[in-house]
Amino acid sequence: QVQLVESGGGLVQAGGSLRLSCAASGRTFSGYPMGWFRQVPGKEREFVAGIRWSAGNTYYADSVKGRFTISRDNANNAVYLQMNNLKPQDTAVYYCAALTTGWDPVYWGQGTQVTVSS
Repeated sequence: QVQLVESGGGLVQAGGSLRLSCAASGRTFSGYPMGWFRQVPGKEREFVAGIRWSAGNTYYADSVKGRFTISRDNANNAVYLQMNNLKPQDTAVYYCAALTTGWDPVYWGQGTQVTVSS
């Protein structure tokens, strides 16, 4: 079992930045690929960014490429999402997830709200 707790969400104006953090505890963290997803009411949860356990490979949704950066600190059991040049369409609840080697989410955090005003 892996427990995930997100933090860092909030209200920001368009063009601003936020940094989300995800603290992990429980089973070995460093072996899991990790991802960030987001969800707005009435829509399916969507993939935002992912990172392999070695942190050498990162992946992004086209909608956030060039604006968001995912990183991880295996020594401190944490993963981060730096979000720059935020847009109103980035408004969502953001979730941290531990992934299987096939990139399927297996553990979820409780989510943190990000609201971008125009």
